[in-house]
Amino acid sequence: MTVLQPGLPEALRSEAARLYWQAFGGKLGRVMGPDARALAYLERIIRPDHVIVAMHGGRLLGLAGFKSPQGAFADGSWSDLRAIYGWFGAAWRLALLMALMREVDNERFLIDGICVAEGARGRGIGRALIEALCAEARARGYAALRLEVIDSNPRARALYERIGFRVIKQERLGILRYAFGFDAAATMVLDLPKLQDP
Repeated sequence: MTVLQPGLPEALRSEAARLYWQAFGGKLGRVMGPDARALAYLERIIRPDHVIVAMHGGRLLGLAGFKSPQGAFADGSWSDLRAIYGWFGAAWRLALLMALMREVDNERFLIDGICVAEGARGRGIGRALIEALCAEARARGYAALRLEVIDSNPRARALYERIGFRVIKQERLGILRYAFGFDAAATMVLDLPKLQDP
């Protein structure tokens, strides 16, 4: 039986970094690679208190990271980048990552990556993680969720649309597409139903 729980057990930190990289390496690989360094960076920066995980028998099947005023699931600092990539490697990576950054949204609960292990896909885990994010958003007083999905991930976008997310903005990367390897990103929002008073 798959169990969803808030927080990442410390013993699964490396596994979570690998799962996140499998999901987002296609988007970030040219900038954050090579793989060994990207994994070391992710393992260093992921925040175990900003994620909901799906597990079965102690195995990590999926995760859903989120952002809050206190930070994000996968959000490192200049010193983290420098520790893994060196001064020069950190400098050009930071410049590219800053160009990709989206504005802060204080109105909606921001999702910082949803990923499901390859062998566990098609079993409703992604949908269950989104439902858990909806519950977390409500508990924190938000009325909507927001995420970004890139044009080279149509499977994820189709799932989000089936659940009820709608596109509110589509942005082309322009020249940055050569660095990141995708052409555009859609901002999608899911409005949460208002809870009725008892």
